[in-house]
Amino acid sequence: MSATRLLVLGVVRMFGRAHGYQVRRELLSWSADKWANVQPGSIYHALKKMAAEDLLEKIDVEPGDGGPDRVAYRLSPAGEQEFQILIAKGLSDPAAGNAELCAAVSLMPALPRKYTISLLRQNLVHFEAEERRSRMSLEDDTWGKPAHVSELFRLWGGIASASREWLTGLIGRLEAGEYVMADDPGSAFAPPAPK
Repeated sequence: MSATRLLVLGVVRMFGRAHGYQVRRELLSWSADKWANVQPGSIYHALKKMAAEDLLEKIDVEPGDGGPDRVAYRLSPAGEQEFQILIAKGLSDPAAGNAELCAAVSLMPALPRKYTISLLRQNLVHFEAEERRSRMSLEDDTWGKPAHVSELFRLWGGIASASREWLTGLIGRLEAGEYVMADDPGSAFAPPAPK
């Protein structure tokens, strides 16, 4: 899974139609270049690649100001399906990676509240198990490794604990009605553009 792919699909979906410069400007305003390593070249590459994969439809071409033409895109039905798959994986699967989780959290208002909570709970189960596994590894003195290797179990346990605490808090905030989600009045993210 690629955080850039999810973010580009999400921003095009949010605008209904967008060209590369709009996507780039929006993602830079979110500082996605820092937390997801999204670079201008990767945005344009993702747009072209996903258009070739029929996930995006080219809908308009505007002459560029002394540069290349600006191509406007919108999500195809396959692009909407890909967006739903990637955001669900980013919120629920810890193996997806940190950048992917960050991308999914930044786009989570595109999903209904209860569905988002259920996806986050799946991720929470993993971190609870990882925290227990790390604690058990520290308590097991028969594992036969050099003593200093136990610091890795402390590190992994600490990361799992911090992730669990953050997820528990986020789920609680969502359950309390914080953030405007897709099924709330005044949705922060537009539904997919009509075809």
